[in-house]
Amino acid sequence: MAPSTARSSAVMAAGTLVSRLLGLVRTALLAVAIGNTGLVSDVFSSANVLPNFIYLMVAGGVFNAVLVPQIIKASKRPDRGTDYVSRVLTLSLVLLGGIALVATLAAPVILSAVLSLSGDRLTLATTFAYWLFPQIFFYGAYAVIGQILNANGRFGAYMWAPVVNNIVAIAGLLVFISFVGREEASSFSPETWTTQATVILAGSTTLGIALQALVLVFPLRRLGLGLRPSFGLRGVGLRETGHVAKWTIITMLIGNGAYLVYTHVATIASDARPAYLARGQEIAGQLNLETASMLYIIPHSVITLSLATVLFNNMSHAYAEKNYDGVRETLSQGLRAIGVATVFCSAVLIVLAGPISVWFSGGSPVSATLQAQVLVLLAVTAPFLSATFLMNRAFYANEDAKTPMIMQVILSAFGVALAVGAAALPADKIIFGLAVAYSLGNIAAVVVSHIFLRRSLGDYGGARIFDVHVRLVVAALGAGVVGSAMLALMGGYSTDGFAWHSVPSATVVLVVCGALMAVAYYLLLRVLKVTELDAFLAPLLAKLRRTP
Repeated sequence: MAPSTARSSAVMAAGTLVSRLLGLVRTALLAVAIGNTGLVSDVFSSANVLPNFIYLMVAGGVFNAVLVPQIIKASKRPDRGTDYVSRVLTLSLVLLGGIALVATLAAPVILSAVLSLSGDRLTLATTFAYWLFPQIFFYGAYAVIGQILNANGRFGAYMWAPVVNNIVAIAGLLVFISFVGREEASSFSPETWTTQATVILAGSTTLGIALQALVLVFPLRRLGLGLRPSFGLRGVGLRETGHVAKWTIITMLIGNGAYLVYTHVATIASDARPAYLARGQEIAGQLNLETASMLYIIPHSVITLSLATVLFNNMSHAYAEKNYDGVRETLSQGLRAIGVATVFCSAVLIVLAGPISVWFSGGSPVSATLQAQVLVLLAVTAPFLSATFLMNRAFYANEDAKTPMIMQVILSAFGVALAVGAAALPADKIIFGLAVAYSLGNIAAVVVSHIFLRRSLGDYGGARIFDVHVRLVVAALGAGVVGSAMLALMGGYSTDGFAWHSVPSATVVLVVCGALMAVAYYLLLRVLKVTELDAFLAPLLAKLRRTP
């Protein structure tokens, strides 16, 4: 059993890593195609983020909190859940189809309410939405089919399907660059944008999401469940799980609702961009914030999520056995071990924000500079993001979904207030204000989570966690000094320097400076006697030793 679980985890981790890497390539190509501070870039980005969030707000909570647990239970029945899964799949696809259809038809109303765009920019965003909003159906289908596979022990396909999505999207961008052009040469605008450009860019994006869901049909059929269309709500299990699930659903609605407020404020900067460009000034916009968010969350996605999965199981077992000391120790160890990685990654993102951003600038040093500034403002609190995630797992391990909901209300109110404050800034400062708001929100989330954890769990070793993180920060600062010195030697502090010449030169700088920072960080952790380093490295070294 253990080897099987290890293999499944390895397959899932590999799929996630490959998908993330392809996602970076995709984002870099998108910057080449339409720029990241152009007149069209933010319009497309704003329309493209909405389908997933509409799905999550309207249906995501129901699927994840209500249907998924029932799918797992049904898979244990004599018929392996054939009748139940048929009902769930039929109901889900019909519901998703209706939501996608209504949202697509209502796209002009939705975009006018959510985005702060006007004139030709709003018209183009609406055109994009007609092509992009059908993704709502495929996001949901991917989630439901994926959970059916997971419930039957088929984990690989669900984690590797996004790779297909990214490959299709990358191919679409290459076609766009070949047949339509690139931002650097064409300077796209809503007035000059063509139908061909929309079909290739938005069409390939939706095609990628569709294939991400459709490729799961093949492993679903290999389960041999004999699934068939089956209508009717009886037996779906909404009543049994509704009481517990409602808190998760409310939490998701509140959290994603707050995100839409941030999106609305970000598009204020996007709408003002033409006036600034007319004066010869580029400003940060929605796509810069999305790109920076994607970058700073990578350590969390690759490192924290994998570790948190194991720690969550440990805490769940400890709660079931009423071993509260075990819960506290697991949480404390997890926060300290995760900090070893996230504090270092935060330092790397801050020091090397410039060369990193060259990848996503579309060849414009000014765009890279703006992107780097947004990334630094977010990266400084990356460890807080991961810490909050693990702290919240302690509540869910105790089957407490109400407390996270209460915390989400507090944090969303705080976040919305900060977003409103950012909206009052000059347009060229709005995205920076939103990045600061995200970071302050990450810090506030740790504080709020700590207060509620102390009330429910008691002292879980906060003083020791703080002490370890102080030493981690000291080591990261030392590594940052080393990285900054080498970055200076390689021309990293002048847009005329080697680090800014091209993507290959930026990559060389990243490899050299990153390696030096890693060595310095490791040595400083040894000097500072941070024993958590061994706890973090032990599972990785064990896997390497088992590798033939």
